[in-house]
Amino acid sequence: MERNVLGGPLEVCGTDPLTGWTRQGSCTTGPEDLGSHTICAVVSEEFLAHQRAIGNDLSTPAPMYAFPGLVPGDRWCVTAPNWLLAHHDGAAAPVVLACTHERALEVVPLDVLRRYAVDVPDDPGALTGA
Repeated sequence: MERNVLGGPLEVCGTDPLTGWTRQGSCTTGPEDLGSHTICAVVSEEFLAHQRAIGNDLSTPAPMYAFPGLVPGDRWCVTAPNWLLAHHDGAAAPVVLACTHERALEVVPLDVLRRYAVDVPDDPGALTGA
């Protein structure tokens, strides 16, 4: 069973559009995934612009790779090195920790990922202090 960065089971990142290195909805990985598509990001316009600027256009559809092109708000398994570069450049996208593969920790420290976490707790009442 693949694990997330919190040590639990890896959860689905996104199905609309269908994400993942293997296009199964989760940030599963393996030896053939040289880019380490392991971080489940909620992409923003700033992040998409940054990726375009570094030569990783995530906005333009590429049907030959079953890639629809992303818009702000989409959840997508992005490469850990490119996400870290965006972090260093002040353009990192929010991260869904439960859907981020533990292998991302080989590139990005957990404390850095936690700064961008957008996970919702099982009890949303905890967000209001109730």
